[in-house]
Amino acid sequence: MSGRERILKAIAGESTDSLPLMPITMMFAGDTAGIRYGEYARDHRKLVEAQLRVAEKYDFDYVSSISDPAREASDLGAAVEWFEDQPPAIIESRALIDEKAKLKTLRLPDPLRDGGRMKDRVDAIRLLKQRVGDDRLVEGWVEGPCAMSADLRGLNTLMLDFTDDVEFVEDLFEYVVSMELQFAKTQVEAGADLIGVGDAASSLIGPRLYEQHVFPYAKRLIAGIRETGAKVRLHICGNTRRILKWMGQVGADIVDLDYPAPMHEGRAAMGEGQMLLGNIDPVRVLRDGTPESVTAAIAQCHQESGKRYIVGAGCEVPRGTPEANLMALTRYARSH
Repeated sequence: MSGRERILKAIAGESTDSLPLMPITMMFAGDTAGIRYGEYARDHRKLVEAQLRVAEKYDFDYVSSISDPAREASDLGAAVEWFEDQPPAIIESRALIDEKAKLKTLRLPDPLRDGGRMKDRVDAIRLLKQRVGDDRLVEGWVEGPCAMSADLRGLNTLMLDFTDDVEFVEDLFEYVVSMELQFAKTQVEAGADLIGVGDAASSLIGPRLYEQHVFPYAKRLIAGIRETGAKVRLHICGNTRRILKWMGQVGADIVDLDYPAPMHEGRAAMGEGQMLLGNIDPVRVLRDGTPESVTAAIAQCHQESGKRYIVGAGCEVPRGTPEANLMALTRYARSH
């Protein structure tokens, strides 16, 4: 059974020969291929080379175009700082929408604009699909409404906006959802089987704000992506224990759980039908542990989640993770 078939069958509730294996690798993938991360994030050919190398070495069931959250913001003109061997960073002190009136001046960026970072991701997906065919699932990526809004407005300012001007926040979310739906559709047309939605900033607000203001837009975004025929993976880093209920109702085919949210709480909040992924501690367990402790931790996650489960860490596999520790995830997935 191919990796792509294994993931799609598992999502559909059909039997598979083993558990799907979908750890997020970015800097780890670059290091595996001997590629500096600045090149990984700038050049889709380098990203593809690294993703193919890490997927083949550890028998992952998928390859991914994820690299950093600054692609859309870059194409809109946001200030971004680049590093030789680290992910690019949006400069919050020079936020693109430092004044609310600027929102009305923004036009939706063209995901296929020559030289754009959004196009570079689309090109990565197209090349990944050419290289893996149906052997592995190809994952695209967009930012969720809260995360993308924080990238454009500044995280701290956005948090204040939730109190000071909720109408502006919702106008910003409207813009973001329109942009990300267009970006997602372009990625699907290029060959993406699944779109990841990263919305880390959502873990920083309380359940009332999430339910009232983020959840409706996240649900619209995910529904719109699924209308393209692609599957959707929701990834919210951090402590999501207070919003687990709504994460399970947002409509994603796969919900990642970061390690602060226990797997048994996620299962209880979301029900038996939701496919869960994760959620061992990427640093203290996966990077700093042993193959034996990694195996024990992932076995506990699997036991708490039950049958609807995909093997992975709580978040990105850290650079410096021992090969033997990551291979322990592979052995567990293939033997269950």
